Amino acid sequence: MAKAANASRYYGTGRRKKSIARVYLVPGTGNITINKRSIDEYFGLETLKVIVRQPLTVTDTTDKFDVLVNVHGGGYTGQAGAIRHGISRALLQADADYRPVLKKEGFLTRDPRMKERKKYGLKAARRAPQFSKR
Repeated sequence: MAKAANASRYYGTGRRKKSIARVYLVPGTGNITINKRSIDEYFGLETLKVIVRQPLTVTDTTDKFDVLVNVHGGGYTGQAGAIRHGISRALLQADADYRPVLKKEGFLTRDPRMKERKKYGLKAARRAPQFSKR
């Protein structure tokens, strides 16, 4: 019985910068819940909401799944990117036929850009102390 209930729940982990999103897709009406809050409550900017919904719109599954997300770390933009990555991975578990569409759009690629580490002798990653001749 537990397997039957679990089979209709698809999981994907998304990452971007410092953000990590755990995404669950459950058959439903298209509600997106992020950290127990609605997407409109969680993200203020419309562009971030669009980023999160992109994989669902591309695969025409906007009203087929409810999306449950647990995300932490980073800022809002990084979190939106992580959620998009997680939704894309979860959609692959739901149906492998979505792979070419998601791959073409670049939603399956983990964005490798990270914050560069601070180096010794410098004030930041590349910012050198102020120089003076005398």
